[in-house]
Amino acid sequence: MTRINLLPWREELRKEKQREFFTILVSIAVLTGLLMWSGNGMVENNISKQKVRNQYVSKELKKLDKRIEEIKDLQQRRDELEERMEVIQRLQGDRPVIVHMLDDLARQIPEGIFYTKVEKKGAVFYIEGIAESNNRISKLMRNFEESSWFREPNLASVKADEVSGRSVNHFKLSVKQEPTKRAEEEG
Repeated sequence: MTRINLLPWREELRKEKQREFFTILVSIAVLTGLLMWSGNGMVENNISKQKVRNQYVSKELKKLDKRIEEIKDLQQRRDELEERMEVIQRLQGDRPVIVHMLDDLARQIPEGIFYTKVEKKGAVFYIEGIAESNNRISKLMRNFEESSWFREPNLASVKADEVSGRSVNHFKLSVKQEPTKRAEEEG
């Protein structure tokens, strides 16, 4: 009987299969390395693109912040201008009222009374003067009560004195400004 030795053939087949296995294993490792390298490159590329976008957004935010500051400054200027315009309008509106009040202040003086000082603080007129008698001061007070431009006359003091041999009374009084309908209509 003849004997055939199959061992070298089997051994060659085994070595070839091992070479194929290692070749496949190396190919898979190389392919995995390539995939990881390309994936890493894509991730790095996306990160750099996002950084560029973030820088653009930051620049635009800085521009918007500057615009917001400019808008705030403009709003502050507008508010200041509106306040000034309001003061000017109020002053222009009060101009005829002041003229009428001063005219009425002069019209209320009865004969025998002289103003020595007239001062206005807010809506109150402070008046100092000289009167020939107390009756004339009382008449002045009644005139202020009947006036449509003044209200609440208040006599602060009356002092008797002699000037050039004549008896006179120095007085101080205050009277409030009355914002009447007539004053508002004319103002």
